[in-house]
Amino acid sequence: MYLQQGYHLTYCTNIHPGESWEEVFTNLESYFPPLKKELSPDKPFGIGLRLSNLASEQLLEGNQLQEFKSWLHEQGLYVFTMNGFPYGGFHNQEVKDRVHFPDWATEERVAYTIRLAQIMAELLPEGMEGGISTSPLSYKPWLREADEQKMKSVFTHAAQHLVQVVEALHQIKTQTGKTIHLDIEPEPDGLLENSKEVIKFYKEWLQPIGADKLQESLGLTKDDAVEAIYTYVQLCYDVCHFALAYEKPQEAFAKLKHAGIRIGKIQLSAALKAELPQDVETRAELSEAMAMFAESTYLHQVVEKDKEGELTQYPDLTFALQHIRKPNAVEWRTHFHVPLFTQEYNGLQSTQEDVAEVLRLLQQNNVTQHLEVETYTWDVLPLDLKKDLSLSIQRELEWVIETINKKHDAEDRSAEHRGANEIPDRQAHTAPGQMGS
Repeated sequence: MYLQQGYHLTYCTNIHPGESWEEVFTNLESYFPPLKKELSPDKPFGIGLRLSNLASEQLLEGNQLQEFKSWLHEQGLYVFTMNGFPYGGFHNQEVKDRVHFPDWATEERVAYTIRLAQIMAELLPEGMEGGISTSPLSYKPWLREADEQKMKSVFTHAAQHLVQVVEALHQIKTQTGKTIHLDIEPEPDGLLENSKEVIKFYKEWLQPIGADKLQESLGLTKDDAVEAIYTYVQLCYDVCHFALAYEKPQEAFAKLKHAGIRIGKIQLSAALKAELPQDVETRAELSEAMAMFAESTYLHQVVEKDKEGELTQYPDLTFALQHIRKPNAVEWRTHFHVPLFTQEYNGLQSTQEDVAEVLRLLQQNNVTQHLEVETYTWDVLPLDLKKDLSLSIQRELEWVIETINKKHDAEDRSAEHRGANEIPDRQAHTAPGQMGS
């Protein structure tokens, strides 16, 4: 939905099972009109659209895309962001590391992503930027035994393929006037996991390879080629994933800004957290509570912090539980997108405070207008945490709205005390186009 403070807020439809376009549209019809009625009756309501490769192909058949566009207009809905990370099945099967396949070393990933961009170009309202989140290039464990030459090959091919997408997005901009950016999403065990690795990839691979190629293919100057790279390849800041890297939002934002890397979308998500008792013998009860979240569909990497601040990473929760009695360990953070609206889970906690901190920072520096709740684990939550899906989605969005408004009001009161000459610049909060009218 469009919020008064200038943000577009929605939830990612990857929470709904269904890989065909028919299944996707059935879910959109079921969930979005009622949500709009409850949360945004007088303003347009945004959709965070997830299309599998199959659904993206089917949507372009016949007149289906135009029919979908008409339906969006009739319902007062709009698409401003898409999730292009999961290529294939994401529900009712073992996903685990297959979520990274095919990776950015393959042509399949390029074709899928460009197809999503073409769909976005048709659906995106005039005067608004669009974004498509994507995978962090590849999956590290696939490459851990690879030699240096193999690793270089993966980075090289990934950069070259991303530049192909930049060329397509530049062409879309030229033809339609619409800016669409690809938003790389770092995550645990991804080839890119944190801000340091993202910055290194831009500096050592994407920028040098891309600048040369774009000068040749698009006839750009070197400066314009570099600008195109940083305009069309941005970052999806998934709050859960950065919390798992123990990166504080303010520090991550500052490092990315210094490197010139823009944040195209913030995915509002929380990781499962557990503070480990000093007495390792008392951790059995904690282990039982954590084991409830060890399920077979998704990867649930665990990042452990010890007394010295050193981090140890486990590939999945099931494996990590074998090491819960490590004497020096003090905290676990688990890649499980738990609901935002509560910080307590049967004796466990979440990184909800990182989400609140990100929303606070946005009041000071509006790095992006695209906010997407990505709590997608509803169907694999322990039974006592499962609720009606519609109500769960609504409760997540209401928590975000309440948190934003609370922080916005607090900042305004602070600004009044500082005096009119020191009031923060609000220009960044202006509504794109006429969406806020």
